[in-house]
Amino acid sequence: MAEVLDLDAEMHKGYVEQLLGGIARQLAREPRTVLDIGAGTGAGTLALARRFPHAEVVAVDRAPEMLARIRKASERNGFGDRVHTVEADLDAGLPTVDPIDLAWAALSLHHVEDPDALLRQLFEVMEPGGTVVITEMESQPRFLPDDIGIGTPGLEARCHAAAASRGWNRYPDWSDTLLRAGFEMVEKRHDELGVDVDDTARRYAHAVLGRMRAGFEPALSGEDRDTLDLLTGHGPESVLHRTDLVVRGDRTVWIARAAKTHGSVMTHGSVIRP
Repeated sequence: MAEVLDLDAEMHKGYVEQLLGGIARQLAREPRTVLDIGAGTGAGTLALARRFPHAEVVAVDRAPEMLARIRKASERNGFGDRVHTVEADLDAGLPTVDPIDLAWAALSLHHVEDPDALLRQLFEVMEPGGTVVITEMESQPRFLPDDIGIGTPGLEARCHAAAASRGWNRYPDWSDTLLRAGFEMVEKRHDELGVDVDDTARRYAHAVLGRMRAGFEPALSGEDRDTLDLLTGHGPESVLHRTDLVVRGDRTVWIARAAKTHGSVMTHGSVIRP
């Protein structure tokens, strides 16, 4: 999974930079403390540190191996003094943090058992006018022409249907959840993503389709499994070599603001540092 996340981040680096640039223009002031909720491999953490050079960035994740990757990457990029990692299970609640100016939850909030409770806690520690940004994927990335499939075309559509039947990436409209937590909505939008097909895109397709082959096997026919074996192999029909490969994806973005007075802020202590 770490490989897929890193390849996805590499391909969509320009999109994330553009998104953060637009958010920066909406902020009332330069953020002092930024929170990356469910930081994963840390691509978002590093993007936040680059975009907001005067902010301390706190990366929260429950996987110590992911946090170790973030610390090493932060040191390599010269952010070691500003990026801090916190190991925490967000199902147990938000860890102790300083008041937050900007919170970033990229492809992570749907993993939380009680997002209502987490967002209420986040609202309590947000600075007045602080901003929260949530992103999600509406569907699995798409790589293949519609006629791909041994015997029966439409392999990719069947893979996506298998993912949906298993609740993959299921999430509500976070607008309602944000409003219940006390935030006011600034913007919700859906962005279609497309990138040029290069070596990174091929490796990304190879990794994603490989995970589909392993994860959805019981729901796929023998013909579909055979086709995926060809696509994720290393022969001429592999996505590593095909000339008809495309890379299409999407993001839904929610941006909300903590509209409150200073008197309503609850401070829960200082940023936890390693």
